Amino acid sequence: MDSKRLYILSQTPSLANHFIAELRDVTVQKDSLRFRRNLERLGEIMAFKISETLHYAPQTIQTPLATTQQTLLQEMPVLATVLRAGLPFHQGFLNYFDNATCAFVGAYRVEGERQLSVHLDYMATPHLEDKILILVDPMLATGRSLALTYKDMQRYGKPKRIIIAAVIASPEGVEHLHNEIPEAELWLGALDERLNEQAYIVPGLGDAGDLSFGEKR
Repeated sequence: MDSKRLYILSQTPSLANHFIAELRDVTVQKDSLRFRRNLERLGEIMAFKISETLHYAPQTIQTPLATTQQTLLQEMPVLATVLRAGLPFHQGFLNYFDNATCAFVGAYRVEGERQLSVHLDYMATPHLEDKILILVDPMLATGRSLALTYKDMQRYGKPKRIIIAAVIASPEGVEHLHNEIPEAELWLGALDERLNEQAYIVPGLGDAGDLSFGEKR
């Protein structure tokens, strides 16, 4: 993928690496509150880094003593996530882009005998035409659910900029999104080695939804 469209936080030493390490650690994972908070903190860090690439303009601010010039963000993005695993990560973005409108998508993987398929069954989104769309999901495994989600969301308008953010990604998922959504920018916490036969990321961290909210049936 074009390096100008791929950003990986772990390539630069920072506290983000500590939070990713705790997310992976099987001992720390037993504390679901801390797991959720680490996803949220990584969302906050990534939101701040992405904010540096957005458009700003000077604005006059009245203080109790005088006026002053501040350079302020001119447009809030639309923040979208895939339920349920994406909720803590999404909250981190929302903590910083606090006036953003939000979109939520229900997508789930179905493991058949021959192949893995992805189903979409819920979507609530604002108008997307000419907007900046940030689509967040903690785990970018095959990339199929995010590609299908984005294509379905375009029924509500074509964004002028699409950013996909994930905490952990596989090379296969990155390649799939590059082929299916070549205009997308990918912001990752870490890029891992591979997918296993069950389409889970290795070394990865397990099931982010289960670790955040408990095992599902």
